[in-house]
Amino acid sequence: MAAAALLRRIPAARAPPTVFVAARSISDSTAALTIETSVPFTSHLVDPPSRDVTTTPAELVTFFRDMSLMRRMEIAADSLYKAKLIRGFCHLYDGQEAVAVGMEAAITRSDSIITAYRDHCIYLARGGDLVSAFSELMGREAGCSAGRADPCISIRRMPISTAGTASSARRCPSDAASPSLKSTRRRTRPRSRSMVTVRLTRDSSLRLSTFRPSGSCLPYWSARTTIVSSWDGNSGVEGSEEPAYYKRGDYVPGLKVDGMDVLAVKQACKLQKIMLLQMAQLYHGHSMSDPGSTYRTRDEISGVRQERDPIERVRKLLLTHDLATAAELKDMEKEIRKQVDDAIAKAKESSMPDTSELFTNVYKKGFGVESFGPDRKELRASLP
Repeated sequence: MAAAALLRRIPAARAPPTVFVAARSISDSTAALTIETSVPFTSHLVDPPSRDVTTTPAELVTFFRDMSLMRRMEIAADSLYKAKLIRGFCHLYDGQEAVAVGMEAAITRSDSIITAYRDHCIYLARGGDLVSAFSELMGREAGCSAGRADPCISIRRMPISTAGTASSARRCPSDAASPSLKSTRRRTRPRSRSMVTVRLTRDSSLRLSTFRPSGSCLPYWSARTTIVSSWDGNSGVEGSEEPAYYKRGDYVPGLKVDGMDVLAVKQACKLQKIMLLQMAQLYHGHSMSDPGSTYRTRDEISGVRQERDPIERVRKLLLTHDLATAAELKDMEKEIRKQVDDAIAKAKESSMPDTSELFTNVYKKGFGVESFGPDRKELRASLP
């Protein structure tokens, strides 16, 4: 009895209080972080920049978000094209997101970019929105060019001076000798010596005869101009006098860059009056009509996806430096997918342009121009 009484007087051991630890959010720190590029730069007539690139956790998170958004937009554009909601030519950008994002990180919104026809992601990087991009791809009035542009081109007069051009831009990669692009050159002419003009082109354009006379003007321009050529794996070097394309400017400095490394692109694009060759791999073919399997194997593409994918590279950096968890990045990708789906739904609600828009900015009014069907019996539209 005494022992039982003693036991009753001893208080039972209490469980330790539950401690609720707040979940760590994705880092938004602006503390400096130095990361080495994946491979060294290869230079021509210029000292290569340092491989040590200064960034911040917040910038790396932004890189991941922006490139994931671009990738999802292009995957959705693939589906819309196959559903015949996007017609005509369609050139997708997936695989080269690091070029658009890294380039934008090195310049400012006051600087100008003159791009070619593969520019959906360039439009987003320059401040465009998903709804106007998808609307333009589907030829709707809510598009960035009111539905007037080709599905592979997004043209918009913006304070940031983005212009999309097609074949004429390929023929003359630096706009120095192209009369057809004088208006574009006026729109994108730097308003001060501190501003930069970036000219984008494909590697195949560097083999054309017009590149040399236009590129030779580069050292003499007062403006800070950079020519950026993306090697997309679709064109070989057969018939090229100089297969090392970053040397094609002869006495114009050149730099070979890993275009799948967003930090390498950012570091390289800080240079001006130079030709940059961004080595990046498109995952689609040249266009939606190109299977992309005649000049490269599927194993080659899957190998690049596994070893050099620009988004996965940034994902590894975020996880290695404990700036985000795998679950947080997955949640971000789910949010991006919903954002793209919502934008497509809104773009589909936009109406098609009136048929009279066929003549807008094409023919001068007052000449009585008319548009007929294929049998010339049905009048489709007439110019006011």
